[in-house]
Amino acid sequence: MSETELSRDMAGAVDVVRAKTDFQPDVAVVLGTGLGGLVNEIDVVAEIAYEDLPGFPLSTVESHAGRLLFGDLGGKKVVAMQGRFHRYEGYTMQQIVFPVRVLRGLGAKTLVVSNACGGMHPLWRPGELMLLADHINLLGDGPLVGENDESLGPRFPDMSEPYDPELRDIARNVARDLHIVLREGVYVAVTGPNLETRAEYRFLRGIGADVVGMSTVPEVIAAVHMGMRVLGISIITDACLPDALKPVDIAQIIATAGAAEPDLTRLVTAVLERMG
Repeated sequence: MSETELSRDMAGAVDVVRAKTDFQPDVAVVLGTGLGGLVNEIDVVAEIAYEDLPGFPLSTVESHAGRLLFGDLGGKKVVAMQGRFHRYEGYTMQQIVFPVRVLRGLGAKTLVVSNACGGMHPLWRPGELMLLADHINLLGDGPLVGENDESLGPRFPDMSEPYDPELRDIARNVARDLHIVLREGVYVAVTGPNLETRAEYRFLRGIGADVVGMSTVPEVIAAVHMGMRVLGISIITDACLPDALKPVDIAQIIATAGAAEPDLTRLVTAVLERMG
């Protein structure tokens, strides 16, 4: 996609949203697999289906509803993506991050991303939350490949701290006050959709990853490119320990994510309340 095409498509999607609502979000929230329950806490004033937005992909993954929701959460004006897009669905990186770019165009300056992931740290358990301190991109591609639109961000954005230190500090304090177990570590993104082999888990753990998933990293790269602050939180849905590996299916992953979702909701809501 060229600079001209990207700018045109973004402007078109923003115009469609503005025709439906004049709501001005400060925070964008991306809800991952099994985590759509957070929207029940949003005081929704408007919603728009992805299919009504030009340039938006359509989610093909179960538990991803495919809507933008606008409203108040934790005293902040938020827009929530109820469903995201993945490389394994066949979308390009530019398509995957297009919604995040549109949300930035609507005014959101902070991005909160959530996901379900496999836990490779031997001391962590399914159902626990992990604060993203850093990530590793093994998707084989990136959302900034191609022409760069200088109006969106620099050609070579710095990624030394993709996850905002202040927001992470707030999240740690909130978790402590609410007695929520909050791990902190490195997320590695792989293409999927197959889960990993024992040898692959050993490799991923060996290069420094604590959890593994199939999303989030492209969105974070695009957000940092556009100057957004980012907070990332994962729900560990299964134990990926090579020497004790057991078969797992998507229903089990969704169920585990759903059981942990109330803690995620409490954490994100309280973080928004404490944000400046």
